[in-house]
Amino acid sequence: MENVYHVPVMLQECMDALAIKPDGVYVDVTFGGGGHSREILKRLGPKGRLFAFDQDPDALENAIDDPRFTLIHQNFRFLKNTLRLEGVRSVDGILADLGVSSHQFDAADRGFSIRFDADLDMRMDQVGDLDAKSLLATYSEEDLHRIFGMYGEIMNAKSLAKTIVTARLAQPIQTVAELKEVIQRMVPKGKEHKYHAQVFQALRIEVNRELEALQEFLLQTVDVLHVEGRLAVMSYHSLEDRLVKNFMAKGKFKGEVEKDFFGNEIKPFHVLSRKAITASAQELAVNNRSRSAKLRIAEKLDLS
Repeated sequence: MENVYHVPVMLQECMDALAIKPDGVYVDVTFGGGGHSREILKRLGPKGRLFAFDQDPDALENAIDDPRFTLIHQNFRFLKNTLRLEGVRSVDGILADLGVSSHQFDAADRGFSIRFDADLDMRMDQVGDLDAKSLLATYSEEDLHRIFGMYGEIMNAKSLAKTIVTARLAQPIQTVAELKEVIQRMVPKGKEHKYHAQVFQALRIEVNRELEALQEFLLQTVDVLHVEGRLAVMSYHSLEDRLVKNFMAKGKFKGEVEKDFFGNEIKPFHVLSRKAITASAQELAVNNRSRSAKLRIAEKLDLS
């Protein structure tokens, strides 16, 4: 099973970012095929611990047989309470690789990919009520306009929303092929692949509430990390990267850094990556997935 998952992106850079201590406690909140987790375990001694999260049931088949390792079938938005249930109050490092795994794109029946005809599903956890076809059937034209504009950054989002709402009156849009057929006259010539990818990204983000989950997760890292603990987050599109960058720099997602009575900045992290770290030329040559990856690293400050 594991070989159908992607080669971990920026593996060495992620390990350097975490500055792993052999007896430390670490969390990989996006386990997937387990590539990053295996590398963390190699660097841990007998007393070290690694907890991993993944909401996708397929990822459970890659669980690592190691007494230092615990795999939790849960969305990372429940980080703090789930770790408390495991008896863990604080950790030395947290790693998040926010991309959709190659496995999810390659599993035709999951409906994530524009390459296969399949039911429009796109749920990462396979149990949520909202899938992509029910979203397309029930969302108002205004809401479709919002998600295509915000999450897909699609130029003609308003006309696209109108096209879908008109088409679904005649028949439901339930498969990848049906959606592509309905929107074909919206697609700029020569930009078909990019446009479809933007549409699918917007649907996927909304179905899985990805940006809300990311914000909830980031806010919890402040309580979960020890002082000097490391947070390393790899994102693949500008919406995620902006949230991560702002949160690491300011402890909030928009607005300016808050200050105390004396004018000192109140923020939970010291940013270690002034500019986002990107993949090396060697990695870009062999791992296409690393093309859009941006890694940011921060260290928890002493707030006492």
